[in-house]
Formats: sequence, structure tokens, C-alpha cells
Amino acid sequence: MRRELLLIAEVIDAAERIVELTAGAVPADLDDDRTRRESMLWSFTVLGEAVRQLPDEVRAAYPAVAWSAAIAMRNRLVHAYWQMSTTILVTTAQDDIPDLLEAVRRIQEAMSESPQT
Repeated sequence: MRRELLLIAEVIDAAERIVELTAGAVPADLDDDRTRRESMLWSFTVLGEAVRQLPDEVRAAYPAVAWSAAIAMRNRLVHAYWQMSTTILVTTAQDDIPDLLEAVRRIQEAMSESPQT
């Protein structure tokens, strides 16, 4: 399997986990549940790192996807996690990640149908 498809699969897996962890949640739910909060932080980190490792050509081919935002979130979490607001994480998870997930699933489908290079 092409490396790009493996990275796209990682993005999808992490995004699905983020959606799952925050379904129906409010920030206080994560403030009170360290395991859930840390799992969400890890999933955001994996998502951003997988996006960062995607070749520039792949990201450029799909400019409507918020690739840079995913990378920026990962960088913020890795380098200044203690400053990250749970409200921002939950809001991002609930408002932005479902759209990202849908877009990346379409990309995965398109890439899977195209011949390997």
C-alpha cells in the first residue's frame, strides 16, 4: 500500500477517535476525565503528525482541507499542551473534525481508485 494511503488511514482513525471521545461532551467532561482528555490529546497529535507527513503534492491537490490547521494544532499540543484550553479542543472536535473526516474519507476513496505511482 502506498505510504500516502497509510497516512490518510491514520488521519481517519484519529479523527474518528476524536469524534467518539467528544460525542455529546462539554469541556467539563474532559476536565474531569484525565484518561479521556489525554486520549483526545493523543488523537489530535496523531492526526496532525500524519497530516504533516503527507507529501506536499497530496495536500496541494486538496486545498479545501484544513491541513495547516491540523498541523498547527498538533504543534501547539506537543510544544505547549499545558496552555491548551479544553473548550478549544472540544469545540474543534465537534465543529471541525467531522468535516475534516468526511473530506479525508473522500480523498482516501479517490486515492484508492487511482493507479499507484
